[in-house]
Amino acid sequence: MSSDPVVIDGGDRSCVRLLLELRGRIADLPAGTVVHLIATDPAAPIDLPAWCHLTGHDYLGPVEGGRPTYALRVAETPRATDPASPWRPR
Repeated sequence: MSSDPVVIDGGDRSCVRLLLELRGRIADLPAGTVVHLIATDPAAPIDLPAWCHLTGHDYLGPVEGGRPTYALRVAETPRATDPASPWRPR
């Protein structure tokens, strides 16, 4: 596994759209992969840790740098959420 993080640029998407995309993008990543999510939505620092807690991924916190970026580590066995809603357990 590479030690470089996988960078996902969420741009100005709302957190719900961003989490739906994030869920799909990390589904095939190996457990332990670190992901840096760039997200300008003001709710991201609240929603991303809550979503990680719900799904079992490890929220690692904000990443220092220019654009708002948050790190997480992919779980070995994440808990599934509803396909239409990243906030509802499956």
